Amino acid sequence: QVQLVESGGGLVQAGGSLRLSCAASGLIFRNYNMAWFRQPLGNEREFVVVIDWTGSSTFYADSVKGRFTISRDNAKNTVYLQMNSLKPEDTAVYYCAADPSFAGVQRVPHYWGQGTQVTVSS
Repeated sequence: QVQLVESGGGLVQAGGSLRLSCAASGLIFRNYNMAWFRQPLGNEREFVVVIDWTGSSTFYADSVKGRFTISRDNAKNTVYLQMNSLKPEDTAVYYCAADPSFAGVQRVPHYWGQGTQVTVSS
């Protein structure tokens, strides 16, 4: 059974930082491209960033470029999202996702985590 478990969310003031983690199990992690999405309350889920299975290729949404950094540790089956210079508009539930396809993980990922809440106060 595949599980993606996010952690690290919380409440932070604008300008602050948080680091999200997503621990994967039940799959061969190094074979999967990983992504982060977010869903603000009352809005649709949106793509944030993707990292390929090697960790060498990434792609960021314009809204987070220069502030967020994705990384992965294939030895620990974990993907991370370092979020700096947080803004109130970053407030959302953040989800990690996995898919064997680099394109697929950005559109309709095969696996989803349960999400972690990030709240940025002004």
